[in-house]
Amino acid sequence: MTAPIGLAVVGAGYWGPNLVRNAMGTASVSLRWLCDLDEERARRVVGPYSTVSTTDSFDTILGDPAVHAVAIATPAATHFPLAMAALDAGKHVLVEKPLTSDIDDGEKLVQAAEDRGLVLMCDHTYCYTSAVQELRRSVHSGELGDIQFIDSVRINLGLVQPDIDVLWDLAPHDLSILDYLLPDGVRVEAVAAHGADPIGHGMACVGYLTLRLSTGAMAHVHVNWLSPIKIRTMVIGGSARTVVWDDMNPSQRLSVYDRGVDRLAPEELDAEDRTRARISYRIGDMVAPALREQEALRVMMGEFAAAILEGRPPATDGRAGLRVMTVLDAAARSLRLEGAFVTLEENP
Repeated sequence: MTAPIGLAVVGAGYWGPNLVRNAMGTASVSLRWLCDLDEERARRVVGPYSTVSTTDSFDTILGDPAVHAVAIATPAATHFPLAMAALDAGKHVLVEKPLTSDIDDGEKLVQAAEDRGLVLMCDHTYCYTSAVQELRRSVHSGELGDIQFIDSVRINLGLVQPDIDVLWDLAPHDLSILDYLLPDGVRVEAVAAHGADPIGHGMACVGYLTLRLSTGAMAHVHVNWLSPIKIRTMVIGGSARTVVWDDMNPSQRLSVYDRGVDRLAPEELDAEDRTRARISYRIGDMVAPALREQEALRVMMGEFAAAILEGRPPATDGRAGLRVMTVLDAAARSLRLEGAFVTLEENP
């Protein structure tokens, strides 16, 4: 296949217009359709002078041979039937998070895409921000050393969801970032979840996840709908350096600290010192890397197109979405078990 790739966006509600705007700005993509059950809403999104066609019929876009790929931005419960129908029609598929509302359905989608040789991609938008791209480079290059701990906080006031708890609403962002950042061979082995509902909503409005990694390190995620202030931070502690990501500070989103704790080996100590503490503290510089400001969705759309053109899995493929769902499912079971660790099977 050669560029541009014919694309149809399904869903003109909250997220669909963002996909439309970024598809229009991506040279390797040609947006041909916007599909929504309310076709008048779709017309308002594309505007009166657009060459993009609108329809309320999903079958219409599946039957168009000029449509090579479908981007789905509809309620989670509809992701599976729409994505599966698109794969069956030979279309590549981009799906808004979560991949599906059921793990078994997610596995079926991943297998169907692989069997047909089609791209299935999850829109894990944060993974395409400049900050997370730099974080991934730092982790995978070894600049931080061995990962010793990860702490992530995502708290704000609302929006309290009527049908899912705070873990399923907010934690997918942090879990998709974690999945994207972890070095090759490092995986989440077990999950413990704790939640509270102080306002009587009927489900957790405050949540804490503790993730045990295969290296023995620990990751922690705090999500909260009730905080009067908005905080989005992640701290990745390495044996060589520690990096702090503050997404609410546009002038300095990343801060890299050459500070930490070193443990001396016994053979490095004098005989009389071997009975004393072997801990030393390293106090070095802090560096704030310069980041190129770019719209994450535009980068994501470009990655979707590149994966199709190059015949390779995208950076956040269907299996990445499945891994996030697996952690969330284990967290739900842990909540029912009053916070007990739930062991995960090998990564999907």
